[in-house]
Amino acid sequence: MNSNVLNVKSSTLKLTYSAMLIGLSFIGSLIKVQGSIAFDSMPGYFAALLLGPVYGGIVAGIGHLLTALTSGFPLTLPMHLIVGLEMASFGFVFGWMYRKINTYIAAIVAIILNGAVAALIAIPISQILGLPLSGWSLFYAIIAPLTITSTANVVLAFLVYGFLKKRFN
Repeated sequence: MNSNVLNVKSSTLKLTYSAMLIGLSFIGSLIKVQGSIAFDSMPGYFAALLLGPVYGGIVAGIGHLLTALTSGFPLTLPMHLIVGLEMASFGFVFGWMYRKINTYIAAIVAIILNGAVAALIAIPISQILGLPLSGWSLFYAIIAPLTITSTANVVLAFLVYGFLKKRFN
């Protein structure tokens, strides 16, 4: 089990940090890998580590919506709203698993959720929405960049958190 090492307990402080991390999500949303795949979720994963699962989910969900906005909602607004909810749930699950189970399992699950699972969920949703790039074609187009970027986002979140943990303890 992991405890909140930096001891951020004040609700006001958590909201302030969340707002700053949402701002960092916007900056990360401008660093795109492919379409709306970007470095927007690192602040969400970091928030899950620092502030807890709920805040991590909120930051990750809003982070995706900012990326979609700066990309012009390439997969349509309804699809990106669904992906935003996915990201919020992935950020929450990551934070919960980090605190309750294990650091490594949390990281692996987050990468799988935000990579393969997100790409699989996109198959039926894209078909229901009638997107030009949908189904398995969409899956094959996004699986590699999504998994690679997800890995980078999770690893960066752990690196930043580890640096701050050493610095403030």
